[in-house]
Amino acid sequence: MIQFGLDRLLADPALRRPLAGRRVALLAHPASLTRDLTHALDALAALPDIQLSAAFGPQHGLRGDKQDNMVESEDFLDPRLGIPVFSLYGEVRRPTARMMDSFDVLLVDLQDLGCRIYTFITTLRYVLEAAARHGKEVWVLDRPNPAGRPVEGNLLRPGWESFVGAGPLPMRHGLTMGELGHWFIQTLGLTVEYRVIEMAGWAPEAAPGYGWPVAERSWVNPSPNAPNLSMARAYAGTVMLEGTTLSEGRGTTRPLELFGAPDLPTRDIITGMQALAPAWVQGCRLRECWFEPTFHKHARQLCTGVQIHVEDPTHYDHAAFRPWRLQALAFKLIRQLRPDYPLWRDFPYEYENDRLAIDLINGAPLLREWVDDAAATPADLEAFAAPDEAAWEEIRRPFLLY
Repeated sequence: MIQFGLDRLLADPALRRPLAGRRVALLAHPASLTRDLTHALDALAALPDIQLSAAFGPQHGLRGDKQDNMVESEDFLDPRLGIPVFSLYGEVRRPTARMMDSFDVLLVDLQDLGCRIYTFITTLRYVLEAAARHGKEVWVLDRPNPAGRPVEGNLLRPGWESFVGAGPLPMRHGLTMGELGHWFIQTLGLTVEYRVIEMAGWAPEAAPGYGWPVAERSWVNPSPNAPNLSMARAYAGTVMLEGTTLSEGRGTTRPLELFGAPDLPTRDIITGMQALAPAWVQGCRLRECWFEPTFHKHARQLCTGVQIHVEDPTHYDHAAFRPWRLQALAFKLIRQLRPDYPLWRDFPYEYENDRLAIDLINGAPLLREWVDDAAATPADLEAFAAPDEAAWEEIRRPFLLY
């Protein structure tokens, strides 16, 4: 039976003993839940030996009520507990001195998706840096990486750091939040009191979940458009759609599991993908589909699209599925079939105005340049991605806790 870090902390008074007499804050979101679906804030508040003094919410808010990206949350006073709830995606992204003064120990209980662009890991970096400056302690209550241990994508290049690029990670990093905290501390040279309340019984290579304990735990959206395990598996590829004019399925019931646009030649795209790089489409099923987003890109327009199916255990191959390559290949086929298609979306992405969103997402212009180069082959993408992936496998090895 798996136990997440939160459940272990609640069940074992010995783990909580170092918190006695200290002001405790919690950084959490809607998926910060116990096994019985009690929110971490409520569960901790019910303990007589925990003195909650503040709470923090990341992107989308403590309650997860902000549907789209780049929608800010405000600070507020929790009406039941009477403690301040500070937003780390509002007026500030980094905690201020006033926020840091509200606690002695910060508990971080955030369900991640295992992807570099998912901003909760950037928020973890920022609170660790602030804790080092202010002499505060940080504990991560660890949770599974639902995408498991596989690694994919180029490493973020120097100078490409952003709120969606916390450091030189590949797109799919294969670490838990607790493990990432140790990596951030060493990589950034931080001096900070840091502790991980580890999970018990996590088996990231075990079927059918390969990272997520499907038979033991309910899925609750960590952000509004992360509705299920299929999305989490595909996200390291489909997140790149945010930097394109293609719909990523926001405004449908299957966000970030599909892509499309009006009059997109999806049947030819699928056929071309299978012919150009058959190894890159393994481990899943691709299905031509039609959808009409109710909001966001192409709202109320009929789109032809492709859905990525990774839920059927007879078709899903965890080791073979490579979502980053799959989505890159789809872009390549669109460029081949429609050379003048306005694929890249030029807009302020996560408050960055001087660089294309697709490049920020990938931590370098390498993927976009590969797509746009008519002469570039799958081998050329492998030439810059595969060495980075192999290097990351070695870099992360000392930080693996499970």
